[in-house]
Amino acid sequence: MPSWRTPTPPMAPDEVRIYEVKRTDLTDAVVIDGFPSVGLVSSIVANYLIDALHMEQIGIVDSPAFPTVSLVREGEPQHPVRIYAGQPPDKRPGSAAQKVVAFISEFQPPANVVNNLAHTVLDWAQEQRCSLLVSPEGLVIERGEGEEAHVGTVPPTVRVYGVASSRRARELFIEPNVASFQEGVVTGVAGVLLNEGRRRGFDVLTFLAEAHPDYPDARAAAKVIETIDHVLLGTIIDPGPLYTEAERIEQQLLTIQRSAAERAASKDRAVPTPSMSMYG
Repeated sequence: MPSWRTPTPPMAPDEVRIYEVKRTDLTDAVVIDGFPSVGLVSSIVANYLIDALHMEQIGIVDSPAFPTVSLVREGEPQHPVRIYAGQPPDKRPGSAAQKVVAFISEFQPPANVVNNLAHTVLDWAQEQRCSLLVSPEGLVIERGEGEEAHVGTVPPTVRVYGVASSRRARELFIEPNVASFQEGVVTGVAGVLLNEGRRRGFDVLTFLAEAHPDYPDARAAAKVIETIDHVLLGTIIDPGPLYTEAERIEQQLLTIQRSAAERAASKDRAVPTPSMSMYG
């Protein structure tokens, strides 16, 4: 695995590479897919876990197809696609996740790179001897006429469904904890990860929360975080701060989206932004 400080050989337009920032033992780690989905559920989930578990950056993901931007936070430039690692504090004995890895991106991967991106992530997870991979996703729902989202509340109708790449993962993690996702389509990075996980015999879980497709849905993301914590992490999360923090991340992602859209309008050309009609 090359270091990000070494010179970068030329890449094909749709090629994806992972570079290490810090070498870390990730044996048996649970990997979180934080690439944007419906309602930005996966992005909010990954951002929350990175903050809550005080995870540190261990790598970046690079491709000529990614946006040519630098995200500057607290005076430091950040690559648009990053990898973080940490471990849950005060976890239950025997909990599935002794270590957690999160891939995070504020931008939707271009369609031409989705397959290579998903394969590269899964290749890396297997090389690092990680135990399983989780894709948090939004599931598009239709609201009745006049029905609106209420910030700061938790709609009782928000449900979480699960699907797994293997029978073992389905019986161990999905069936005892959430409703099984029986019929439908999971597309994008999550869809490729499920299919490739089944082909390779590697455990991939997708937790889908009912979410609005037109804006970041913090409440749907919070429901998925609660599910991941219950099923895999085994920590104790106070739901109040969880929803408050999810809403803060929601606003941060909205700010990024609006800023990118304004730049695109001013330059009269397309700039990759996290579309609100994303795969999931």
